[in-house]
This record gives sequence, structure tokens and C-alpha cells, in this order.
Amino acid sequence: MEKLRITIQKSGRLHEKSIELLRDSGINLPNGSGKLISAARDFPLEILFVRDDDIPEYVADGVADVGIVGENVVAEKGFKLRIMERLGFARCRLSLAIPKNIDYPGLDYFEGLKIATSYPNILRKFFSEKGIKAEIHEISGSVEIAPGIGLADAVFDIVSSGSTIMSNGLKEVETILHSEAVVIANGKMDPVKNNVLEKFLFRIRAVQKSTNNKYILLNAPNDKIPDIVKIIPGMKSPTIMPLAEEGWSSLHSVLSEHKFWEVIDQLKRLGAQGILVIPIEKMIV
Repeated sequence: MEKLRITIQKSGRLHEKSIELLRDSGINLPNGSGKLISAARDFPLEILFVRDDDIPEYVADGVADVGIVGENVVAEKGFKLRIMERLGFARCRLSLAIPKNIDYPGLDYFEGLKIATSYPNILRKFFSEKGIKAEIHEISGSVEIAPGIGLADAVFDIVSSGSTIMSNGLKEVETILHSEAVVIANGKMDPVKNNVLEKFLFRIRAVQKSTNNKYILLNAPNDKIPDIVKIIPGMKSPTIMPLAEEGWSSLHSVLSEHKFWEVIDQLKRLGAQGILVIPIEKMIV
């Protein structure tokens, strides 16, 4: 079978999460570090390890078929690529930040100012849409120190927790883009590679669903089962099994993890007992 070529970041947190995702998807990679290219043992996949900034271009040029990269990098490079899947990790935002002692009046504040950024294309497009003319200085690394050394009046940079911005005497005032790791693909793949891509995405989606969902087991009075089923309906419908104690049943279902804490009090009020929440390794729907 023809191999699908995927490119991922060669180092850093996004690299680690990408490798973890591949392994969780049953794609086993040879051991050893420092390789720039590697072939999976049991899936028709070849991996290129490159700088994250180069990933969109590799995919756009057809050097690679698929890439895992931050959505912010895709937006900055501007290549026409298909986003096949959002992965939920490496989340961040691209925001404008100004000195914290300034009263921020709104976007018009940036008119005519100097703004330092590593993402000039995203910022230029945003300002153009808003009708704002500003002087954009492209710099790489340590963007947040630019106002402090007199290089710029404001910055446009990646924000995760916001601690770096604050520690440099700045405050976040406008969020322009929310980003996370995404799977991107070249739109010119032949049918054979497209078939491999679909199999690859199927595995990834199974891992994603298992991460975001939990298997829940509980015991409840039979007369409360209909109400409980309305709260946790499961993928199709829950499994219900009678207990040895008359009038009680065990209910098994699947529940989105972020909804669990929203419904736990409702379940308890309906008489649910012995509630167990179990991780799901893979989830095929």
C-alpha cells in the first residue's frame, strides 16, 4: 500500500503530543531520536520531522501529504490547505497587548502605532478588515519585551496563560485568533493516499472520542431509570441490568467528561449510588 507522508514538529511540546497521538492511534514508530524521517512499523505512514513554520509549506508543495501543526501557523502562512481535524491540544490565542498602565479605549488606539509581532500577516489582515493603519514590525522571539526597550508601542503575540505578558508589564486587550493543533492535508492526493488518510483520521477520531468521553456505571432504583436515561442517554441507549436486590438496576452509559460535573448532582438526587467513572481507551461509533 502506498505510504502517506506526514510532517510534524521535530521538537517541543507539539512534537511530544503529536507522537503520543500517533502511538495512541496504534501507529508504532521506531525508537531513537535525531532522525529527520521515520517509517511506521504497522501502518503505511512515513513521518518527516521539521520546524513547525515549515509544515504548511511542505504540505502545500506536496512534499508531505499531511501535517500536524498549530492553526496559528497555518493562518500566518496563508496556504490553501484543508483542515481535516482539530486535535484539542496546544491551545493558545493570538492577542494584542499594550502597557498595563494605559487605559485601553478600543481598537482605534492602535491607529498609527508601532506593533511588534511574529505574525505580521494575521495582524495585517485583521487591521485591514477593521480599517486601522498601524506600523507592523516583524520580529522573531521575545516579542513581549519590545515595548519595554522602545522598539514598539504594543505587541501581537501568542498567549497561553498570560503570565509572560503580565511579567513584561503588558495587558491583553484584544484576542484575534484562537488556535489549537490541527491536521492539515494537501488537496491534490490521489485516491489511494486519500484512502490511507481516511484510515488515519478514523484512528485519530477514535482516540479523540475516547479522551473526551468516559464510561459511567451506577446503581439506581428502577422507578428512577427513565429520568436518569434522559440525563445520560449514551451513544445510542444505556445498558440496564437488574441487581440481586429487588427494585434496583445497574446502568452503564457513556458521558462526555465536561458534562459529568453538570449532571452528577442530578443523578444523586434521583437516587443513583455507587457511581463509577472509567476511562475509555478507544471509542468507535
